[in-house]
Amino acid sequence: MCTTLIVPGLNGSAEGHWQRHWLRDRPDARLVDQDNWNCPVLTDWQARLVAALEAADEPVFVVAHSLGCVLTASLAGHPAARKVNAALLVAPADLEKVEKLHPCVVSFGQTPLDSLPFPSLMIGSLNDPYMEVADLQRHAEAWGSDLVNLGAVGHINIASGFGRWVEGYAFLERLKQASKFPDRPHWQDSPANAASLRLDL
Repeated sequence: MCTTLIVPGLNGSAEGHWQRHWLRDRPDARLVDQDNWNCPVLTDWQARLVAALEAADEPVFVVAHSLGCVLTASLAGHPAARKVNAALLVAPADLEKVEKLHPCVVSFGQTPLDSLPFPSLMIGSLNDPYMEVADLQRHAEAWGSDLVNLGAVGHINIASGFGRWVEGYAFLERLKQASKFPDRPHWQDSPANAASLRLDL
């Protein structure tokens, strides 16, 4: 049986967030918990993620949100990355915007921009307060992620209406299939193509 690691961002994913629904809906899902959700330190958060990866049954798929996407990207070059089959990166956060919008101290250093050693699918938005569209594209290119833009859907969280997000399950299933064929053509990153992809799920 595979393991799906749920990797929340700053403050964790509150009750009602689609990641919490995922933990209840999917028997293979496991939360990567943190001691301090409010003032994250990269080394501490990464240690928890690495421990969860090492303890997980293979194959391992990561489902990250917001700052959790940055944490997942920090695995590039880390030996533990070998355990990741693929990652679904939802609404990645720009570290500068996180630091401006929240009074806490976010000790994450510079945004990792190395290519990821595993397939990844990034799900973004046109009006995410934590990531400009141009930066979203830049992160996708740097990480080697396929990009699907869902349109003007905010930060893809509770505030923007994403409770139980069934579509996310379908995105992961498509990613699982695509990860078996790494030479496949990339999905394209326009809202029109995103709509077409959704219809195909």
